[in-house]
Amino acid sequence: MKILLCFILLILFFKNGFTQKQTVSEIKTELEKSPNSPLYVKQILKKRFKIDTIVVTRTNLFRSIADSLAYRGKEKKVYGPYNQNGSKFLVQILAKSPNVFYRISQIFIDTTVFHFKYADSLGNKILARIKDGSATFEELAQTYSMGGESATKGDLGWIARGVLFPPIEEEVEKSKKGDVFKLWSPNGLHIIKKTEEPKKDTGFALIMRVFL
Repeated sequence: MKILLCFILLILFFKNGFTQKQTVSEIKTELEKSPNSPLYVKQILKKRFKIDTIVVTRTNLFRSIADSLAYRGKEKKVYGPYNQNGSKFLVQILAKSPNVFYRISQIFIDTTVFHFKYADSLGNKILARIKDGSATFEELAQTYSMGGESATKGDLGWIARGVLFPPIEEEVEKSKKGDVFKLWSPNGLHIIKKTEEPKKDTGFALIMRVFL
């Protein structure tokens, strides 16, 4: 009788031990230790998950939590929990890969506001003032640029390859640090300054969302 009672108690002990609900902190720890996080979530945690590839377009001015984590997060690290659209989830950075980034500044003249001939004339005057040293690119960006970059003295920050308007990207690749040039797009006139040489940085991240 005693043996049977001990056996039943052992069964209950192990059953409760394996079915005991893990805390969020414990889940995060186990995910970071696991050599195969998706398999662990599927077979052990038995929770719903989703894996996405996030493209890092800029190294600042992130559009979402996912963009920020993709660039700033560490591989294998688990972040959260986060709440979005009624769902609660953790985010783990599974892997990262590099891309090339360009650093440029811009003065943008919007041709939906100004006539083409006026925009062209204004652009030439701006270039002439930069060339003769009567004003800096940054000063003129604050005065004339019709984009949000006027608040940053023209600085657009580091932008990933493939994000810029193709003719601008091609010209940036050919030019040297400090070069200033102008190009037209369907939106207007862009006066561009290449402020740094290209660099490699985190361009893509594979992330997993685990829904709690």
